[in-house]
Amino acid sequence: MRVLDNKLYFGFECSDPDPRSIAVHTMRRDGHVEGDDSVAVVLDTYGDRRTGYFFRVNAAGARVDGMIAGSEEPKLDWDGIWDARTARTPHGWSAEIEIPARTLSFTKGLAEWGVNLERFIARDRTVMRWTSLTLDSVLYDLSRAGKLSGVGGLEQGRGFEVSPFAVGRVQTDYRQGSRVWQGQPGADVTWRMTPQLAAVFTMNTDFAETEVDSRQLNVTRFPLFFPEKRSFFLEGANQFEFGLGLGEQFIPFFSRNVGLYGGRQIPIDAGVKLNGRIGKWNIGLLDVETRNKPAEASGPAVPGTNLFASRISYDVTPKLRLGTLLTNGNPDGIHRNTLAGFDGVWRTSQFAGDKNFLIGAWAAASAGEPRTGSRTGWGFKVDYPNDLWDCFTSLNQFGESLEAGLGFLPRPGTRRFDASCEFRPRPRKDGPFRWVRQEFMEHRYYRVTNHLGQTESWRFFWAPVNIMLESGDRFEFNWAPSYEFLPGPFEISKGVTLPAGAYRFTRYRAEFETSRHRRWDAANTTWFGSFYNGRLLQQENQIWVTDRKGHWQVGAESEQNFGRLKEGTFVQRLWQMNLVYAFSPNLAWSSFLQYDTESQNVGNNMRLRWTIQPGTDLFVVWNRGWQRLLLSPRELSAADRRQTALDLSPVTEPVNRPTGLRAGSTG
Repeated sequence: MRVLDNKLYFGFECSDPDPRSIAVHTMRRDGHVEGDDSVAVVLDTYGDRRTGYFFRVNAAGARVDGMIAGSEEPKLDWDGIWDARTARTPHGWSAEIEIPARTLSFTKGLAEWGVNLERFIARDRTVMRWTSLTLDSVLYDLSRAGKLSGVGGLEQGRGFEVSPFAVGRVQTDYRQGSRVWQGQPGADVTWRMTPQLAAVFTMNTDFAETEVDSRQLNVTRFPLFFPEKRSFFLEGANQFEFGLGLGEQFIPFFSRNVGLYGGRQIPIDAGVKLNGRIGKWNIGLLDVETRNKPAEASGPAVPGTNLFASRISYDVTPKLRLGTLLTNGNPDGIHRNTLAGFDGVWRTSQFAGDKNFLIGAWAAASAGEPRTGSRTGWGFKVDYPNDLWDCFTSLNQFGESLEAGLGFLPRPGTRRFDASCEFRPRPRKDGPFRWVRQEFMEHRYYRVTNHLGQTESWRFFWAPVNIMLESGDRFEFNWAPSYEFLPGPFEISKGVTLPAGAYRFTRYRAEFETSRHRRWDAANTTWFGSFYNGRLLQQENQIWVTDRKGHWQVGAESEQNFGRLKEGTFVQRLWQMNLVYAFSPNLAWSSFLQYDTESQNVGNNMRLRWTIQPGTDLFVVWNRGWQRLLLSPRELSAADRRQTALDLSPVTEPVNRPTGLRAGSTG
């Protein structure tokens, strides 16, 4: 590692006795590199041993980066401004990574940062790590990181970064024969008030370059979760992490509610965001002003409004962090909503010597429109996540009137208890099961009761077989008895409605996945067994094929549900196809094609990304949809019957063909 010209440089020399077996599947930025030979760097730039940055490069030069907010997986949708180069050698491969100081937030003058380095060899799943060489640790656990000296003199420059962009767009309605051309300039301005604290101002914010969501099938009565992908909101997103392991049960601030409502994009006039640290204080503030959205075929009018979120936490000790969270505003622009929360997390990697142990608790309350019932929520979790034993228990309660206007809360008015324990032995390499890398014996249970104490759901999940082979292949079999109480009729699919009542059923799952280091990768998951008052077969299949140098990838995925209930039968299908061609790590084209029988819509998202230089990107995006209209026999006249009932003409909703140029400069 070297520090030169206000940049960090990391160099790796990766010797390999069999260079022909080095695995590469992609050159694409933020591509899937889990099956590739790669090297990685994590940095704790604040010295808090909790938050930091993650950088990974595979042997073809594909870059993946993310933000770390604990020992869990990093948020990989963040894109920093950095560069990397790789080269093949007669004895393996090498990599050089360049990270400008201006892409990082850090404590100025801090003599030492936390750092860890890792090399992954895909074909035999070998992990080489500079520090924390224990099976109980993961690369993202910064509490086990080593020390990087010589960084005390790094500077952020003069503190201003201007990123102007221009977006050109043509919207075409093929049914009406109309076409509208639009253009709009905008800009993001970053002011690094200190090396630890940055303010970002945005005007006429546009998200044309953002990848489309992957569609999902839903056989539950609760909303699905879709992750945030917009870069403006991902920067500093780790500052808004709340509680311990709440997952999708409760996210008090979920940034997808800003600039999106009812599946439609709401224009953003302006916004400001503040991220970083002041001493032991961690700060995240966001304030956005949205524009009026007029009524259209896809939805009603949405008035412009102001949306605000803040997250402030304090590191009491290196192991204990206390925090608050406040949100104000409602994305519908009409109703009032305010939510406030408090949380605390204590974590250590030295429990019983060298084990991980975490305890977290939270409480929250909301205010706004007049409603009856409790507006509060609370919960706690005790977690012991280690290699041989991975166990936790948690209890979370959500009041029936607890409302997160800018958050995600799928089941208000419930109390949920979770308990899980996994025994994960690794067989001896001189024994009869030496072909097994690790066995995962999972036991999980949860119960959900409503505010009256009545059980709404419970499930026991058992994995008597869940084996990871030395080759990286995996197979699993599960048994999951379940219970669901429907307080009212539930339309599980169009024309199939389950009556209110209690249902007990048993699900089974068989699953296999091949190792991702091969040129082809296949997986299948099959759920079967009873379901409510009938039976349901669910199948998910996927296959990926790549070339040896990582230039192209072809992937096909399908998901199918075949339900046979007393109230009727239903079939749901989802097909997806990915095609990627990377000319180089800085120039890649992709196509994502989707079709599902619920919306009866074919959608294609084509995207070209050219990184002219780190921080300057050209995106060309083309979206197009086709609507499949199925008419019932009684709607067809005799003449109509001589024609096809399948219409694959372009969808009537406007289709975007935006192009965007984003160029950044430092002043």
